[in-house]
Amino acid sequence: MLDRSRPVIVVGQGYVGLPLAMRAVDMGYDVVGLDLDAVRVDALAQGRSFVEDVESATVQAALTSGRYRATADYADVRGFGVAVITVPTPLKESVPDLSFIESAAASLAPFVTAGATVVLESTTYPGTTEELVVPILEKGSGLSAGTDFFVGYSPERIDPGNPRWNFVNTPKVVSGIDSASLARVENFYASLVERTVPVSSPKEAELTKLLENTFRHVNIALVNELAVFADELGVDVWESIDAAATKPFGFMKFTPGPGVGGHCLPVDPSYLSWQVRRTLGKSFRFVELANDVNEHMPAYVVERVIQLLNTQRKALNGSTVLLAGVAYKKNSGDSRESPALRIIQLLGDFGATVLAADPFVVEAQWPRGAERRELTAETIDEADLVIVVTDHDQFDFDLLERRAEAGEVLVFDTRNRLPHASVHRL
Repeated sequence: MLDRSRPVIVVGQGYVGLPLAMRAVDMGYDVVGLDLDAVRVDALAQGRSFVEDVESATVQAALTSGRYRATADYADVRGFGVAVITVPTPLKESVPDLSFIESAAASLAPFVTAGATVVLESTTYPGTTEELVVPILEKGSGLSAGTDFFVGYSPERIDPGNPRWNFVNTPKVVSGIDSASLARVENFYASLVERTVPVSSPKEAELTKLLENTFRHVNIALVNELAVFADELGVDVWESIDAAATKPFGFMKFTPGPGVGGHCLPVDPSYLSWQVRRTLGKSFRFVELANDVNEHMPAYVVERVIQLLNTQRKALNGSTVLLAGVAYKKNSGDSRESPALRIIQLLGDFGATVLAADPFVVEAQWPRGAERRELTAETIDEADLVIVVTDHDQFDFDLLERRAEAGEVLVFDTRNRLPHASVHRL
């Protein structure tokens, strides 16, 4: 059904788009990776990957095959058979910012031809594909969606740094604006992944993505608030969570932390809450409560830091605090919306000198307000307190634990990586 003589276009070559592009190359498609970031395009053209889940060797092999090229010029998408939009959808002053989707659709539209298929993967509220993307494509192409060309939605499910689940073995939800569109979207992804999950329309697929991340967001907020109260009650919340996780039914393990980050959890539930309020005039109370709890976790971390320093008769003002980890999750270099960013800002506001170590976060994404260091004995010796924000496997936690046990430094572990009695935990 798919015409493999026509190239596949992947708009956006980040954490979502690049793995998709590389897989399409592996499966024999000619792929054009389009990104408006000239630095990214230049890196890819030289065979350098900036995404943990994609090795540079994979990009080099794709280039050598002649089936992949990176570009920042929409003129290079001419004649495409399938175009997949994987651009970001951030919040702007708590309101969904769809400008990247609008721009991508408008730029693709003049190159849409008969038989082409356009798929949106960017996370968004139900109705975006049919009410926003389709009209833009039809206006710019002069063609009719569902008759001349085909449109669908397939939510991305990329989990950076996950060693078990990747683009290929994670089931792919697919949808189309009509049966013909669904058939083409499903046929395309079936050639790339092990299993597709068709749903009846793009709205159901769009809601699926929001439901997945709202579920996580709400449950993380539950254990975050529980951790705060458990500490005040003198209860080991981590031990209770581990014990509850032994129940073989009716319970799913979630763990507390310094806050939520990345391109999904801090953003996706708010898309759903915004749509409910805009369309129905009602509050999505679970989401708004979860937002309130999770957004306040960095401030709670700093409160605990102040308390711990006080036990040493020290003020946060003038102290040196070292953050172990800047990324929002372990073994990833993604610092977008990371709780570390807010923690660094708050520590600086209180007059602390902030050091940070993270082997994964590149210089271009390094946060302001934190001096970059490595997690070594020398760096630890400079600090009055160390906060474990991200539990990267590359960190020498044995060294940190020994220093804490010897009383040489205070350690506040927000990830339960260091269970020794001398380490203070969230």
